[in-house]
Order: sequence, then C-alpha cells, then structure tokens
Amino acid sequence: MPSLSGAQERRAVPRIGIIHPSPPPDPWLDSFQQELHVLGYIPGHNIAIDYRSGRGAVLDELARDLLVSRVDILVTTSGPAVLAAKRQTTSVPIVMAMSGDPVGTGVVANIAHPGENVTGLSLMSADLAGLRLGMLKEAVPRARRVGVLFDPTEPPTAQELRETEIAAKTLALTLEPLPASNPDALNQAIAKAAELHVDALITFAHAFAFVNRAQIISLSGQHRLPAMYGWREFAEGGGLMSYGPNVKATFRRAAVYIDRIIKGARPADMPIEQPSTFEFVINQRTAKALGIEFSPALLVRADEVIE
Repeated sequence: MPSLSGAQERRAVPRIGIIHPSPPPDPWLDSFQQELHVLGYIPGHNIAIDYRSGRGAVLDELARDLLVSRVDILVTTSGPAVLAAKRQTTSVPIVMAMSGDPVGTGVVANIAHPGENVTGLSLMSADLAGLRLGMLKEAVPRARRVGVLFDPTEPPTAQELRETEIAAKTLALTLEPLPASNPDALNQAIAKAAELHVDALITFAHAFAFVNRAQIISLSGQHRLPAMYGWREFAEGGGLMSYGPNVKATFRRAAVYIDRIIKGARPADMPIEQPSTFEFVINQRTAKALGIEFSPALLVRADEVIE
C-alpha cells in the first residue's frame, strides 16, 4: 500500500485496529497513545483507534473483525496475534508493537527487508533467554534446579527453550518445564515448581506472563521462589529481578511506524527494529524478604535498584 490517501478519501481520518491481550487501560498501550499524541495524532480528531482484546483461538476472529470494519493499519502486540493477522490479510499493513522472533516463526523472511505487509519491532526473546538464566544463577549461586515458566502457545517458545537448555548445560543447572496458558494453569505450574523443590524460577517474556504478572509475582512470593523476569514491570511490581528491553519504548516506536505508513511508507521497505538497550532491574525489598544478598558486582550492573 503506497499511501493511505485512498482510505482517507473514504473517511476523514485513518483508522488503526489494535489487537492486545487485555483491554485498556494498559501501560504499554498508554505509551503508544502518548507517542501518537507527540506525533500530532489525536483520537477522535485526526485518527481513529479500534481496540480488540483476547488470546488464543479468538485471535483470527479479532483480526477478521477489524478487517471487516475496514481498518487501514493493524497493530499487533504478541507473536500469536501477528500470525493471526497475517493469516487474514496480505495487503493491509501490519505493525508489530512487539514480537519475539518474527524470522524464526515465519512472519517475515528477513529483518532488514520484510518484503511483505508486516513490519515493526522484535524483542529478541530467544536471544535473551540464556542471558537471563545466567544472571539468575549469579544472583542465586546455590541454585541447581530451575523452573521455566512459559506459555506454550507463544511462537518463539521452542527456540527460547533450546537457548535456555544450552545455557543450563553450561551452568550445570537442571530445568523443570512449567507450561501455562491460563490463570488456573499458572497456579498449578508454580505449585508444581514448589513440589519439585526448584531453587529458582525463570519466566519467559510472553504477553500472557505480562497480563498475569501480578498473579505470577504473588505465587512466586508465596512459594519463596527467587525469579527472573523479562520486563521491568515485573520488578517494579514486586518481582525479584528483570532483564530485557524497555517495552514502553518499543510501543512508542510502533507509533512512529504508524506515522510513517500513514505518510506513505511501505511496510515491505521498513526494516524491523531490534532493541539496542536493555534494562537490568533489581528489587532489593523482595531480595530481603527472600533472604537473598546480591553481590556488589551484580548490583553495580543494575540499571535500577528498587530499595
């Protein structure tokens, strides 16, 4: 689609359809809308935003519904959502506000030249899995058995597990897989971790985990499990530690992609961005509650220490 001029002839303003795991308000969606405002877009004035929320089997239906309503651009905020959107259209631009591994999951053939109707941002989920495990081992040196909490429906899961297993061999760790795709399964997975006497927990950076972060943090605390998470919102919410890109920043960048497409850019020509900076956040209050003392070397590497 060379420009949105045709769509703007049909309607006074371009219309954006967003598929997100949960409805607004949401800190990531707030960042997206704030950046749109900075770029001069005001919902209800010169842009329209239509939200759909859900996970799993409903994603294809949500994408179809937005396409039937004639959105000009689809915005997806999870790996399964972008795959669903791509199944439904090869012409309407799709902007990934976040995606674990768009090449490995077959969304695009090439990061630099997507070549289709999909572009946006990747969070490099698989590339970071081993790093997170190594940092968790450094924080909990006594750890020998680590539970791995993940959503098996997320496309990058298989590759993330492989990378985590490679790191575990190097670190002499035994992994206990803990798949969970709904809140009840979360309860069961973390209870299983306690029954298996795991020494620590690593949570993959999936949209499902973010939506259910309060439950995951609470359960980890109840079972006294030191845990590493993928995004700073977990550490801010009481999780022990997190390492990963600033997702609010990626959502702001997604707004820039929207602006460029509205002004005539083609998704096929827009390279998919990967994060260049990462945040390591430590929650000292949680560490004290768990009886964990971070080494000076680890503390000095932290971008933020929550006291």
